[in-house]
Amino acid sequence: MSSLSEELTKYAAVVITGGSSGIGKSFINTIAKLHPEVVICNLSRNVPDINISQLKLGHVPCDLSDSKAIPGAVHEALSFLTKAAPEGRVLLINNSGFGSYGRFAEVGLDQQLGMIDVNVRAVVELTGRLLPMLKSRGGAIITVASTAAFQPTPYLATYGATKTFVLHWSLALNEELRGTGVRALALCPGPTSTEFFKRAGLKEGAVSDSLGQTCDEVIDAALHALAKGRPMVVSGWKNKVMAAFSSKLPKPFITGLSAKILGKYRLKQVAK
Repeated sequence: MSSLSEELTKYAAVVITGGSSGIGKSFINTIAKLHPEVVICNLSRNVPDINISQLKLGHVPCDLSDSKAIPGAVHEALSFLTKAAPEGRVLLINNSGFGSYGRFAEVGLDQQLGMIDVNVRAVVELTGRLLPMLKSRGGAIITVASTAAFQPTPYLATYGATKTFVLHWSLALNEELRGTGVRALALCPGPTSTEFFKRAGLKEGAVSDSLGQTCDEVIDAALHALAKGRPMVVSGWKNKVMAAFSSKLPKPFITGLSAKILGKYRLKQVAK
């Protein structure tokens, strides 16, 4: 843990989206414990319920599915950082995202478009608006993708496609940022113990515990990858194997295989 503490002390501030639950909340908890002096600015609908006495947390209410809300939220976040942490490197964590399970036509178009807004457009816009500050101060960008990014995902078609975008975009951005003092890391977790599956419309236990990870395990993988300067990390050895397997097979074949797995297994787990 000491190496992670040393890595995090390089940053004066953290800007995170979706810190009120799941992986985002675990990021805040872990970072605050390892680096108590860091200033954290969270952008989400709800204030994170975190009981850490020394936590230096600023909350900016923001609906990331609303494109009109982001410029004002970024302005408020920058104002907060100017007062609370005017100097030093900044870590941006693009964490917010959600998925919906089911056939494309059954999920609902508004839900699909909202998914693209949160998972893709908000990530690009927020990063673009904060990048001048990151370049001037130095820092890093962690963007949460998914193991769904490595193959088409029938019954999670739009979600998987948004995560493929995020993965490729983050890797390309990292190359473009070489020499600027800023780098990018794509974090690709598999099934994780969060509210994701419930929001996606699946019952509790839809994914076996043997296949999933805890949020803390995902955060640990992310921070170790950040410390090592890696551009991408797949958390968990089982997920690494599955991602490598999916990446090497022909796309039509792996799509059909994914359809059988997701269709026959998870359709039985849809919440009623």
